[in-house]
Amino acid sequence: MTEELSRLLQRADALLARVETLLPGPRTQRVEAPDWDASIAFRYRHRGNAAGGWLEPVRHVASITLADLREVEPQKERLVRNLEQFVTGRPANNVLLTGARGTGKSSLVKAGLNAFAPRGLRLIEVDKADLVDLPDLVERVAERPERFVVFCDDLSFDQGEPGYKALKSILDGSVAQSSDNVLIVATSNRRHLLPEYMAENLSYRHTEDGEVHPGEGVEEKISLSERFGLWVSFYPFAQDDYLAAAAGWLAQMGAGTPANAKEASERTREALQFALQRGSRSGRVAWQFAKHWAGAHALKRRS
Repeated sequence: MTEELSRLLQRADALLARVETLLPGPRTQRVEAPDWDASIAFRYRHRGNAAGGWLEPVRHVASITLADLREVEPQKERLVRNLEQFVTGRPANNVLLTGARGTGKSSLVKAGLNAFAPRGLRLIEVDKADLVDLPDLVERVAERPERFVVFCDDLSFDQGEPGYKALKSILDGSVAQSSDNVLIVATSNRRHLLPEYMAENLSYRHTEDGEVHPGEGVEEKISLSERFGLWVSFYPFAQDDYLAAAAGWLAQMGAGTPANAKEASERTREALQFALQRGSRSGRVAWQFAKHWAGAHALKRRS
């Protein structure tokens, strides 16, 4: 019996040794130094379980400017003021931009980068899946003279995702002090970054004096978004705002002024139909319509 047990253990050890050769190695969280002069924007890259990550320069950064963005003046003013504080070394808040899709959240971040890049602002885009490497990334750039925006676009989490805790810790909660040359900026269609369910309403507690207190699950969901010191909310465009944004993009594309009242009326009608087909009035749809109209009319003039 003892010999049989010994043989079984030997076979088990051999099997484990074979399995270990098939498993990925430990994920070494190391960021290779990029060519910092190659661009003003970088993407954090990490493939599978390869050892370490790296920063890849973005060769063609979006050329959008703050002046290009219309009908979002309050949001623009709040972000620009916060970035001004950040690049001048004054206290600044991490930023969460939330709201309706296509209303300019990501575009505003890109425009802010272009506005402040001559003063040392740089951007590092990080995918949600790589947020677990965020503490090491922040440590890697802590000694650099530039000011870094770590940008997470279209961010949202499902329950239990590892990046959730990493981001929460970096924002506020880690025993280590966050570097003062790093600012976290995220965009999301979800204000609290996590899915919210009707059943969670049942967790609210009602006190005798009429106050309402959320349950622990709701508190946990709110706790991440509350760690962003600046919330910037975006809203669906009214019809006039949408038409004004479309006119602005058309002017930039060289098709701004209609030749006559008939063409102006036709353009307005097509712009509204375009938005109706898309089921949305937003800055993004206005930009898409402007490309459609300007391109089609450029072809008409050639023919």
